Amino acid sequence: MERLHMNHLRDLIRRLRAGESERRIARDMGVSRPTVHKYHELAKREGYLEKESGIPDEETLVKVLGPGPKPPRIVSSLEPYGEVVEKLWKQGIEKVAIWQRLRDSYGYQGSYSAVRRYLAHLETEPGEAYVRIQTAAGEEMQVDFGAVGQLFDPGSGRIRPAYAFVATLSYSRHQYVELVFDQKVVTWIGLHRRAFEYFGGVPKRVVPDNLKAAVVKALVHDPVLGEAYRQMALYYGFLISPTRPYTPRHKGKVENGVHYVQRNFMAGQEFADIGSANRHLQVWIREVAGVREHGTTRQAPLKLFKELEQSQLQELPAEPFSLCEIRTAKVHPDCHVVVSGSYYSVPYPYVGQKLDVYVRERVVEVYQGQKLVATHVRSQQPGQWQTRLEHYPVHKAAYLQRTPDFCRQIAARLGPATSKVVTTLLSDRPLDRLRSVQAILKLEEMVGAQRLEAACARAIFYGDCRYRRIKEILNAALDREPLPEAPMPRLEKPHTFARSTTEFFSQVQP
Repeated sequence: MERLHMNHLRDLIRRLRAGESERRIARDMGVSRPTVHKYHELAKREGYLEKESGIPDEETLVKVLGPGPKPPRIVSSLEPYGEVVEKLWKQGIEKVAIWQRLRDSYGYQGSYSAVRRYLAHLETEPGEAYVRIQTAAGEEMQVDFGAVGQLFDPGSGRIRPAYAFVATLSYSRHQYVELVFDQKVVTWIGLHRRAFEYFGGVPKRVVPDNLKAAVVKALVHDPVLGEAYRQMALYYGFLISPTRPYTPRHKGKVENGVHYVQRNFMAGQEFADIGSANRHLQVWIREVAGVREHGTTRQAPLKLFKELEQSQLQELPAEPFSLCEIRTAKVHPDCHVVVSGSYYSVPYPYVGQKLDVYVRERVVEVYQGQKLVATHVRSQQPGQWQTRLEHYPVHKAAYLQRTPDFCRQIAARLGPATSKVVTTLLSDRPLDRLRSVQAILKLEEMVGAQRLEAACARAIFYGDCRYRRIKEILNAALDREPLPEAPMPRLEKPHTFARSTTEFFSQVQP
């Protein structure tokens, strides 16, 4: 039989222990299958394939097999590109991507097999074996996130850590991939929705990792699902099957997909921003990842998807699932809950209670258990108020209804001076000044609209529109006094020297 160099023989033993086939080993090492088989039988006889035993050293192998020949000196076609190849390999780029990069960017004409052989010495020892689960077409989709480095965010104007969301159909290995900046619930739900729309249907089961957006509590036998994710599953009709904690191999198809994106698309690439990266990514999925021969199925994922799997997916509903984030909020004494800096009214009997708030794309819904207690249009900016008068007690509604807009309406009815005071205060800091405006308008109940209008006119004349000043004017009955015909004379600015005083005093001799 052919003799292998001792270093090659040690690699052969490692690969046999990992369960690789004789055919694959022979192909990768460039020897015949009978040779690999004979060494396989010899290693088995000597007990070298037992995991409990270590890989024998060269001295031991020489005693058993005799001295082997020196490996022949074969000049690889990759030697002129050696520095480039090793640099790409250290970046985590896979062999096939290195071969494609050499061919496209450096004019390399060699085969992919040459790349494999050149990098064989950098292969790491395989891990423990596991059972590969086969799934039917349309049966399962595995989903996961993977870090892809830093990308520019046009929204914030800064560079941020980015993640690749990868959804892999287990039968065809066809993927949906999108780059995002966070793993929040709303982001998670939106990514699923766009993945279903991309595939044109819904799988029967989705296998996520135990991240917080999907699983609240990762228990082995009875995991607790996030409420928003659970509702989405009910809406689209798919089952959620989280992986067991600390067992990433249970979703190995998407794990491999994440690594494929990291090493073949992102590694060594630069993009202007995340939008540019996503546009290039979609082209890459269709024209590179989708048409390559998959290592397991031996077919192109996109072809297998279109021919056999797409038709087996469940139909999409007529309307997409509304993106929803569920929060818990306490009803404040002013009959409002605060969500993302905005205020939404709730009927007053719920004051002090903690309620569930469903934040959707266009509406905000407040629930007590399964009971809907309030619905509002979602505010587009923080600081906005969504208030319904019927949520207040009858005896307090007249006062509590005085939102900024309502206060402006009342002030316009009372007179131009009152209107100007209110507008001035609210245009400064609306949230801070609202209570002052409400207090000024409440003075009408004490002195009447005419006196309040006169007091506001005097406050404007003297340039002080604060509530305290207007009340002092009314208490002193100054509103009954006529205003001066001309504005009060203003104090002139104090005189200043054109030259520094030190110049004068420096001339004084002691």
